[in-house]
Amino acid sequence: MAAWSEDQGVKEKDMVTLMGDPYGDLTEALDMKMTHAGPKSVGLVNRCKRFALYIEDGVVKIVRVAEAEDDPAGDDFPEITLADAMVDAIDALKHDEL
Repeated sequence: MAAWSEDQGVKEKDMVTLMGDPYGDLTEALDMKMTHAGPKSVGLVNRCKRFALYIEDGVVKIVRVAEAEDDPAGDDFPEITLADAMVDAIDALKHDEL
């Protein structure tokens, strides 16, 4: 993860922490295991879905999953899980809570 952090420009003291899930425990607990046959057919076994979570005080407030029938990995259209979309969703959530 250190190499990925360095490549992405994430510093040790940043508010973002990059973490791996080598055994898929978190992926399974979150029910984010990709079950579509496509990735398996090209050797990607037990791949995690492309997703983003907004968690506040241990409570999941927003769940976004980038997947479609013709794009099970969410690689072609990941926008819903990217930072801009998540910031917009968090802003909307905060506005609704006021």
